[in-house]
Amino acid sequence: MSLSKHTRRACLTLAALAMVASHAWSQTAPAPRVKFATSAGDFVVEVYPDKAPKTVENFLQYVKDKHYDGTVFHRVINNFMVQGGGFDTAYAQKPTRPPVQHEGREALGKGGDKNIVGTLAMARTNDPDSASSQFFINVKDNDFLNPTLIPPGDPVPKFEYQGRVYENTPRAQLLNAPQLFGYTVFGKVVSGMDVVNKIKAVPTGASGPFPGDVPKTAIVINSATLIK
Repeated sequence: MSLSKHTRRACLTLAALAMVASHAWSQTAPAPRVKFATSAGDFVVEVYPDKAPKTVENFLQYVKDKHYDGTVFHRVINNFMVQGGGFDTAYAQKPTRPPVQHEGREALGKGGDKNIVGTLAMARTNDPDSASSQFFINVKDNDFLNPTLIPPGDPVPKFEYQGRVYENTPRAQLLNAPQLFGYTVFGKVVSGMDVVNKIKAVPTGASGPFPGDVPKTAIVINSATLIK
């Protein structure tokens, strides 16, 4: 039995409305939040899968796997950042999954935050694609950590970096320059920044394998829990 033109038109209209509604829901869905319960107090971060989807997925999987439970903030530098998520209370490094692809430029290009006070970013080595479980919270505006957006064109007609002007530079050369990747911001602290400020101010020194910047009294993440 075939549908009438009127019925087919109605079905198409309903399908179109459903797609619009689904898109609107995805655009307005609340950002996931994670509560960190630490020995210094609790704070909550909000993460943005619309800005850095792979990074957020990676971070939330570590949360779901309870990877962060029992880890410490092993690198704390007042007037810079606090870093954790990689070492247990004996300063043994926890095993991780393969690293996640760097998304700093993409996130910034989508209107994401820069490395400003209270933002959450992935820690990494000199390799831009080396981030795994470790993260840091900026406790000041760290402009030098921001990814550098590359202007259009190939070659790029004009590019300025640290006060120097480059002209007619091959695009690939700029895209692959390690110093231009920066650090991927994928969330921010939405409550408990007073706790983060308490952590940043603790006395530090050498401990375990680290020559400095380790809290003299361990700041332990008792639990990290997805709350929405």
